[in-house]
Amino acid sequence: MDLALIVQTVALYAIPVLFAITLHEAAHGYAAKHYGDNTAEMMGRITLNPVKHIDPLGTIAMPLLLYFATSGAFLFGYAKPVPVNFGRLRNPKRDMIWVALAGPGANLVQAIGWTVLFYVLLAGGVEEEFFLKMCQAGLLVNLVMFAFNLFPLPPLDGGRILVGLLPWKQAELVSRVEPWGFFIVMALVISGVVGNLWLRPLMMLTGSAIEVLLTPIRLLLL
Repeated sequence: MDLALIVQTVALYAIPVLFAITLHEAAHGYAAKHYGDNTAEMMGRITLNPVKHIDPLGTIAMPLLLYFATSGAFLFGYAKPVPVNFGRLRNPKRDMIWVALAGPGANLVQAIGWTVLFYVLLAGGVEEEFFLKMCQAGLLVNLVMFAFNLFPLPPLDGGRILVGLLPWKQAELVSRVEPWGFFIVMALVISGVVGNLWLRPLMMLTGSAIEVLLTPIRLLLL
């Protein structure tokens, strides 16, 4: 592989990925504290320090290994999950929905923010390709995290949202999947099910919604 291309790719995605991971996990912690569980706060995880949220295997080693092994065709990684004691929430079944939504919500806000920054740079006459591509990388990274984490299978955020929405009996059945959820999700990712039937459609829909939402700003600036 071209070493220069690898260095350029890492440089473009490093800041967007760190922001995406940090704000996603911190948002879970802030939401949990708001609804009555201060476990994350006691463990020092309600912080914007990315080091606290990086998992050496999931955030660094696995993505790099997959990047080299597949020549950049397939990437997957994860951060260190923020600890949440759902039993300490004031209304566990309801509040877990908002705690779970907080992470993808943070990524959605960032996707909007990177898009606005892209428009601002263009309006300001910035022609430096690196910064424009970083904004595009920020949009892509956050759309991926937003869509992937909403996949309705525990332990992903979408699975917790589903458990919170379902009646107790059905919720209990879904929650039993959690010990094997990671392996099921990985199998579905490798087989292409998640990418083709969930990730890409939701990313396209969300990207289009952001474009429509920001149309007044784009017309004003450009």
